[in-house]
Amino acid sequence: IMPSLVGSEMCIRDRVEDMGTKAIFFDIDGTLWDEKFQIPESTKKAFEMLKNNGHLTFICSGRTLSYIQDERLLALGFDGIVAGCGTYVEKAGEVLFYKRIEEEVLERTLKILKPYHYPVVLEGREYLYVDEDTFADDPFLKVLQATVADRLRPITGNEHRLEASKLSIDIRGRECKGVLDRLSKDYDIIYHGTDFVELVPGNFSKATGIEKTCECLQIAHEDTYAFGDSMNDYDMIHYVQHGIVMGNGLDEVKAVADYVTSDLHKDGIYNGLHHFGLI
Repeated sequence: IMPSLVGSEMCIRDRVEDMGTKAIFFDIDGTLWDEKFQIPESTKKAFEMLKNNGHLTFICSGRTLSYIQDERLLALGFDGIVAGCGTYVEKAGEVLFYKRIEEEVLERTLKILKPYHYPVVLEGREYLYVDEDTFADDPFLKVLQATVADRLRPITGNEHRLEASKLSIDIRGRECKGVLDRLSKDYDIIYHGTDFVELVPGNFSKATGIEKTCECLQIAHEDTYAFGDSMNDYDMIHYVQHGIVMGNGLDEVKAVADYVTSDLHKDGIYNGLHHFGLI
């Protein structure tokens, strides 16, 4: 069952019957794998153990669904996906919830951004929209071309066919405060240092995605766990009953964690799960 694409909000109710089942939500970058897309063997083992113990595992990412395609990642065997900073939720391939940026809001956003020629990625569940000439030699574009080339579409020429639930802007070396102030009427803005920002529809986050997942699947809040490392993980780490931050994570996120585990490549996922008796 697919929801309407325009400003849709939908929840198909299911139920988690086993009262001992826990739900664990995982960020991707810096948590499950590193910048070279390497997943530690201990993490793979931990997922096998979680499945054997009957727990539910979810990706919970700032990436939209179109950018969650790598088989190395999906081979971990997730039960569901929370994508686009809480704007999309699925379980076993069935869409539970989707929030699309309304067409008029997206048009207004592009009108504001156009004079500044920022490198922009519009992120949808089917495609990522970029005007490649604005990126020059930006390494992020090279990553997209290498990993999801079949999902890339230009913004220019597709203005009336765009489907996105969030966007990212490269702000390196660019003055952007005035522009972002204008956009803040429609979006919550997440700063990733001085490199780039994510623009997410107002009042959506990884935390709201987890909340929607738990509402649809009737998962008790006390049975929720999350692993993360960066600023777009802050809300979910604070929201869940048991928030776990990687040893390589940001200090600001560690400050709201219930537990700080070891680094990604020092068995961080395995150790965090073991600490809470999940494996």
